[in-house]
Amino acid sequence: MTTTDNDTSGRELVISRTLNAPRELVWKAWTSPEHLINWWGPTGFTNTFKEISIKPGGVWLFTMHGPDGTDYPNRIIFKEVVKPERLAYAHDSGEDNDPQLFNVVVTFEKAGDKTNLTMKSIFASVEALKLVVDQYGAIEGGNQTIDRLEAALKEM
Repeated sequence: MTTTDNDTSGRELVISRTLNAPRELVWKAWTSPEHLINWWGPTGFTNTFKEISIKPGGVWLFTMHGPDGTDYPNRIIFKEVVKPERLAYAHDSGEDNDPQLFNVVVTFEKAGDKTNLTMKSIFASVEALKLVVDQYGAIEGGNQTIDRLEAALKEM
C-alpha cells in the first residue's frame, strides 16, 4: 500500500550524528566527488561514479560494489542544494518508475566547531521501508556510511 498524503510516520528512516568537523568541511566531503568517492556507502563497499552534478535538477549516477561482488546501480536526482545547510534528493536504482524510490533530506547544522548531521529518508510505504531495513540492512549501512564519513573528515 502506498501512502499518498503528507503523513510520513512509519515511512521515515532517520540517522543523525554530531561530527567533529566544521560544517563547511562536512559539506565539502558530501559535495566534492574527489572526497565523496572515498567514503560513500557501508563498510567494504566501493563505488564507480558515472556522472555527478550536485545542483538542483543535477544527477548522480553510480554503482556501489558490495564486498561480495554484487553491483548495485544507483541514481540520485538533486531537488535542493542549499550550501552549506541542506541537500534534498530522490534516490532510486536508475530505473524509471522504480517502486523502491525514496526521498532524502540531509541537513548540516552548525554546532560551534562541530556539525550536527541528519539524514532523513522517506519511503513510499511502510512496507518499502521495512524491505530496505530487513533485506539490505539500511540502518546498519547508514551508520557505517557515517562512520566512513567521520574517518574521511579526519584525513581532510
